[in-house]
Amino acid sequence: MNKIKTLIFILLALQALSCTKDNLEIHKDDNFYRYYWGEKNGFKVWIIDGALIREKMFNEFLYGGNEERYPFVPEGEIWIYNSISAKEFNTTLEHEINERNLMAKYGMTYFDAHDSSLMLELYLRTNYKRICIEHEEGLLPVQPVDFDSTQEIESLPGKIKLKDIYRVPYGERDGIKIWIVDGFNVRRDIYPDFGFSGNGFAYKFIPENEIWIDGDISCEETEYSVMLEMKERDFMEQGIYYDDAYIKALYITDSLKKLNRELVMKNINNKPKILYRDTGTAKEKIK
Repeated sequence: MNKIKTLIFILLALQALSCTKDNLEIHKDDNFYRYYWGEKNGFKVWIIDGALIREKMFNEFLYGGNEERYPFVPEGEIWIYNSISAKEFNTTLEHEINERNLMAKYGMTYFDAHDSSLMLELYLRTNYKRICIEHEEGLLPVQPVDFDSTQEIESLPGKIKLKDIYRVPYGERDGIKIWIVDGFNVRRDIYPDFGFSGNGFAYKFIPENEIWIDGDISCEETEYSVMLEMKERDFMEQGIYYDDAYIKALYITDSLKKLNRELVMKNINNKPKILYRDTGTAKEKIK
């Protein structure tokens, strides 16, 4: 009996060994790309399937990556893990660009470049906090109701001051400011039915020239939510009722998703012999 148990243990161990990251083959359908975000500082920014990378390529991949640290990231690209939240996207992106440049220009070790990028993140987070506090302090009191004046928390007064809602200034599109907000606090303190996102025409507690994105949604969903809110807001500004504006905006967002899938399918992933570097290449060494 002991010999049989030993044999079974050996067979299971061999089976497990054959499935390590060094022995896994990448199937032609294993595409890591999920969403093309756009360009930043000359780099193409892709949101990628982090779980698939950890399974098929490198099981220590976290948050994001760049070509200097990970040779499997194509040159000129920055990869962001699709599971990170919307509120972590900006800091992760800036981290990866800074880390990549320090390794490529100065031949810095990954560990030093990583630590430097963490300090950059700390600066950004502190600055975001200051910007958000100043923004809230400058806003006038708002009504805690939606487009048809429904107030879900009856104990609230007719107007309230926004506090501890804003988290990250995400950007601006066509004059509309986009903010990453604390969705939990919005649902607790203002409006329980606040979903992934909202705009100033659908919710009267959102300033009219703003779009709010719940900071806890995945970064992969962020741009779709931004598109939905931009279009819904445009339709409502034209006088279209919320329900119809929402459906029309959904159709447009669905079209964006289809176009994105077509773009993603054009990419092919290959597994290099070297999966990571501890020291930068200094290929852009400054003379």
